[in-house]
Amino acid sequence: MTPWRPSRREILPAAMALCAMPSIGRGAARTDEIRFGLTPVCLTSDLELLARLKSYLERVLGQPVRLVTRRTYQEITSLLISGELEAAWICGFPLVAARSRLALGAVPVWRGRPLYQSYLITSRDRQADGLTDLGGDIHAFSDPDSNSGWLVTAAELTAVGQSPDRFFSRTFFAWGHRNVVRAVGSGLADSGSVDGYVYEVMRETEPSLIERTRIVRASEWLAFPPVAFASSAAQSEMAVRFRSALTRMADDADGRVVLGMLRLDGFRQEDIAIYGPIAAKIAAVRGLPE
Repeated sequence: MTPWRPSRREILPAAMALCAMPSIGRGAARTDEIRFGLTPVCLTSDLELLARLKSYLERVLGQPVRLVTRRTYQEITSLLISGELEAAWICGFPLVAARSRLALGAVPVWRGRPLYQSYLITSRDRQADGLTDLGGDIHAFSDPDSNSGWLVTAAELTAVGQSPDRFFSRTFFAWGHRNVVRAVGSGLADSGSVDGYVYEVMRETEPSLIERTRIVRASEWLAFPPVAFASSAAQSEMAVRFRSALTRMADDADGRVVLGMLRLDGFRQEDIAIYGPIAAKIAAVRGLPE
């Protein structure tokens, strides 16, 4: 696959600026910094959202928080495993794939459930009713470690003896769900695989982009991208407090503002078994026993 690389201006400009911001916590601050990694699962192009998230976490945790962003899921996952991040909002795919080295922290709740879907999308006026109608397309994926933006489609093709490279005429990674929508809407791609949560939020915040596309297929409901810790730190005092800060967010006025901007109901603890269907898709694509 030949990756499509959007310009820096198109990917997370606000997040990059925020990472350099000084701590803005209140109360008795601690000197040790908590580094929280974010991927394109979070709406990281919104500077006000990031500032409010940082402020909420610093106030509740009583110590500085640095928001760390990278272009790919692999970069954030690697930083988390190596101990260069204390926590990260990742995807269910890397959580399951690296389950011996990662631990589930908290799961977002969207529209009353800790679940979301993967969407196949195409241009607004095109007639297509399912994946089989997209054969031969130029297809945009989000990230090779994305459940909704790669794995779901790859698993669906595996089930019928196909693979993305054989089924589509060409594929590329857009490095972000918003970029998948832009690629399809602009005609750079004929179709794409995208996070349904991000797509639905964009329907509210960027309707001019969404209206150029349409949903071909929504997948089954799958566990929402989680906040995770390195397994070695999962029972640490920091992890306990960070998990509590997330799960109590809906009970805090500032936290509710952040959740409102994210269009989430809150965060809650779940058993890792909720990611079983994603594990099954990984096993299928890799040709492994479940």
